Amino acid sequence: MALESTPPWLIEHDLEGDALIGLISDTHIPEARATLFDEVYEAFREVDLILHAGDIHDVIVLDWLEAVAPVIAVRGNGDDGSSGRPVAPNDHRLAHNQVINVGGKRIGMTHAFPELPHLNWIPIPEAMERKFNGPVDIVVGGDTHVPHVTWNDGVLIINSGSPTYPRNLQTQLGTVGFLDIRKSNIDAWIEQLH
Repeated sequence: MALESTPPWLIEHDLEGDALIGLISDTHIPEARATLFDEVYEAFREVDLILHAGDIHDVIVLDWLEAVAPVIAVRGNGDDGSSGRPVAPNDHRLAHNQVINVGGKRIGMTHAFPELPHLNWIPIPEAMERKFNGPVDIVVGGDTHVPHVTWNDGVLIINSGSPTYPRNLQTQLGTVGFLDIRKSNIDAWIEQLH
């Protein structure tokens, strides 16, 4: 099967029922290390779905994660050749932006998003329109390698950080995130890998 020449801008998914979702971003494989830390798989052992918010670099990472749970991912700047890196090939699990409808909530995932009010170069409603074709309840992003969970005008914005390059430091155990969506309630948190 031939690969598309240009990855899709946006793919939308509808999932039935509630879900515990594992969040990961900025794995930078093999730049950070040859493989993911085993602690990532242990942390995700009970999730229903894994969302990877970009800077994967080698799409084999998606295969590794898919051995734990289904994976949906977005391309990061490092996947598109920034800093002279090779361009990651297209993959059916990858788009520039993804929307996942689950448990009555609309999740938008992209690599870089204006997370905090003092960093906004574009208003959040405009960014959601541009990336997700409309408002979402939850934004999952990456890029900064800095984990955080923030509410901004009723929108939950979560960045899981990086499991391999936390806070852009040298290779070491970092963080992953979780979204638990049950009966339209949202619980979100970050976990330090040990």
